[in-house]
Amino acid sequence: MHLPCFRQITLAIAVTLSTFSTAVFCQQNIDLQSVELKTGIYRIQAEVADTPKAREVGLMNRSSMPTNSGMLFIFEEKAGHCFWMSNTKIPLSIAFISNDGKIVNIEEMQADTTNNHCPQAAVRYALEMNKQWFSERMIVPGTVILGLPKK
Repeated sequence: MHLPCFRQITLAIAVTLSTFSTAVFCQQNIDLQSVELKTGIYRIQAEVADTPKAREVGLMNRSSMPTNSGMLFIFEEKAGHCFWMSNTKIPLSIAFISNDGKIVNIEEMQADTTNNHCPQAAVRYALEMNKQWFSERMIVPGTVILGLPKK
């Protein structure tokens, strides 16, 4: 094979794979905005899932998530919004958060399970982070999360 031709083929394969990876990632959750949240000395970069479709997909099919990143779920109404981990490849912790930003309760969730994880009170927000993110930082119920978008 002629070397310049080999480079062109290699480039074409790389572009195709890159496009495929981007397409797969975009199928997970398209065009999510992100918000910076704070609690104590910690800053969290959270993708915002505030539509039924975005909440349904959540963090499904992702193989990893950066340490101080997460997903903030915002609901239109306070209720007992429960979560499960079907098609979610990474174990997560979820903090259920009241309107005033206080964490109501925190649950640890195993990857790819259908166990329900529910708040202990009606909430509008839930924040998913990597498993044990909250406990490793001694963030407990009653801790306030700042920067929650008001809808």
